[in-house]
Amino acid sequence: MKKYTITGFTVAIMLLFHSCATNPVTGKKDLILMSEEQEIALGAQSDPAVVAQFGLYPDEKLQNFIKEKGEAMAAISHRPELDYTFRVVDSPVTNAFAVPGGYVYFTRGILAHFNNEAQFAGVLGHEIGHIAARHSAQQQSKSTLAQVGLIAGMIISPELAQMGDAAAQGLGLLFLKFGRDAERESDRLGVEYSTKIGYDADEMADFFMTLQRQQEGNGAAIPGFLSTHPNPADRYNTVNQLAGEWKQKLNLTTAKINHDSYLRMIDGLVYGEDPRQGFVENNTFYHPELKFKFPIPGGWGHMNSPQQFQMAPKDGKAMMSLSLAPGESLEAAAQQVLQGYGLQPAESKKVTVNGLPAIAIIATPQPQQQQQQQQQQQNLRVLMYLIQYGGNIYNLMGVTTSTDFNAYFPLFSATMEGFATLTEPDKLKRQPERIEIKTVPQNTTLAQAFRTFNVKDTRMEELAILNGMQLTDPVQKGMLIKVVE
Repeated sequence: MKKYTITGFTVAIMLLFHSCATNPVTGKKDLILMSEEQEIALGAQSDPAVVAQFGLYPDEKLQNFIKEKGEAMAAISHRPELDYTFRVVDSPVTNAFAVPGGYVYFTRGILAHFNNEAQFAGVLGHEIGHIAARHSAQQQSKSTLAQVGLIAGMIISPELAQMGDAAAQGLGLLFLKFGRDAERESDRLGVEYSTKIGYDADEMADFFMTLQRQQEGNGAAIPGFLSTHPNPADRYNTVNQLAGEWKQKLNLTTAKINHDSYLRMIDGLVYGEDPRQGFVENNTFYHPELKFKFPIPGGWGHMNSPQQFQMAPKDGKAMMSLSLAPGESLEAAAQQVLQGYGLQPAESKKVTVNGLPAIAIIATPQPQQQQQQQQQQQNLRVLMYLIQYGGNIYNLMGVTTSTDFNAYFPLFSATMEGFATLTEPDKLKRQPERIEIKTVPQNTTLAQAFRTFNVKDTRMEELAILNGMQLTDPVQKGMLIKVVE
């Protein structure tokens, strides 16, 4: 037995040794249980799920901008051989993130908060740094991927998360939280890469402080590259020091900032939630483009995406979702949805929902699924309404345990039977706010310039942060600033 134990231990050590890969940035051996081919495949598999979850922001010039700058920076990175992909996704959250294999995403929300190209370049370098140093692959090997960005990963219990969209598994790669050392390394690489393509990396440090102010001001979640860890003030000082060192090292005397050209490029950018994609008001979800509405239970959290709308109570004991169902008819859609989720109908009937044809189904997991769930104490029950309207079939689904089903049934039913045609003109015509670039007419303070452009007092601090300035800061005649209209 001792011999076998020693042999097994030796084999384990050998396997760990062969699992070590050379870090492209440091040149040292790292424990990574994923080959580069697997890393690339994982990124390629996750990309469609990311796009489906958020959607691409429909602005060709912005998509071309991030592609052009990303490719230029990737070429001087420590992993130039990767086939990188750069995208702007349609999310109001202020964030940027990367997944293994060369995929980098910036939200329109973070683009709104940059005030020059140099700030953008610093964060771009930071995200490419995560890929270059294989931080995502290391986190995957340590099994510490964060399920941030999905309701199923935030307020719905793990027992119910399995009923969420299949893309949720791929989206576990989103918004990775790295450790302090990884964040510091990516800060350093962000400075190095952005300086090497000619930008002033001092601006990256200023942007960190803008993000910190935003988080302190409205309690918003700190973006991934701020979330773990090093103190923002410490990072500010470190990045400024590194920026000076790299400028000196490269003899860069005229580093690019490009304030005005960047602001002109984002003129008209959608700011905040886009009501055209659906919005919640007075416990009701409205969709102006698809012209429908339905009520939301009071006190429930919600999350909207191009793929689905999700709702859940704070205790995580239930969830509801709305998504499009496949199929040309209600019967075909019901069959495909049940099959896709591994469910079998316990009850099913044709109904009418506010004049719209529908099928109501109570379902349970199929026997093989049920057996597995019983072993895990996850006995689920589902209420589903498939509603035909406007050339689409909508799937409204409520999920909870069998024990709690009767308690949640009235809430599920009220939401699903409240689905109706949207006719209110003010809801149908609702438009998003957009960034507007204004020229300061005279030397004054930022606060006074805002008043010139009829900015409400209640939003002045928000817009000061958006401009990366203080309300008392001086502004000069001819200077470009951002307002929201």
